[in-house]
Amino acid sequence: MSAAAETAAAPRLSAAEFRGRTTVSERAVRRLAARAAREVDGVAAGPEVSARVTADTAVLRVRLPVDYPMPVAVVTEACREHLMQRTHELSGLVVPRVDIEVSELVNTIEPAGGLR
Repeated sequence: MSAAAETAAAPRLSAAEFRGRTTVSERAVRRLAARAAREVDGVAAGPEVSARVTADTAVLRVRLPVDYPMPVAVVTEACREHLMQRTHELSGLVVPRVDIEVSELVNTIEPAGGLR
């Protein structure tokens, strides 16, 4: 077989296929998303994230502590949008869904009169 015939018969690979494949583990996505959640105003320390990664998508479940008296609906929606965007930016995975459970309200108000 001639070199020209071999070249013509070889399948053409896209640039990404030629370079290889990148896989992002569920553990890495969990860590990225937990850190991203802490970037949102009103999210208290310690969000817990689980992730299910399939091909190029990740679905997140988040247990979210929210600072009191922040409005829960506002904080959770801001967190959901931020997680979808930021996790995609950091991992390259599309995040079509983020389920959030508010795990606790963390009181951030100092008691009047100080400690007794």
